[in-house]
Amino acid sequence: MAEEEIRRITIGLVAMQVLELRVTDAAYQELRGALEGGASGWHVVPTQDSEVLVDLSKVTYLSLASQEHRVGF
Repeated sequence: MAEEEIRRITIGLVAMQVLELRVTDAAYQELRGALEGGASGWHVVPTQDSEVLVDLSKVTYLSLASQEHRVGF
């Protein structure tokens, strides 16, 4: 069975706090769909190590990290 690709995402929260997670593409797409669909309340985001509950009403942005490997700053 092939292992699913893990993606790095950043979730921006109210008061300029951020939450950085490593999730599967399916988890990213599900979270993005919930935000684009105007869902509210709590959303479970499965990560590599655990599950994170995110209050969708507090999310100000969702960012997908580049898959490029970079060196330096």
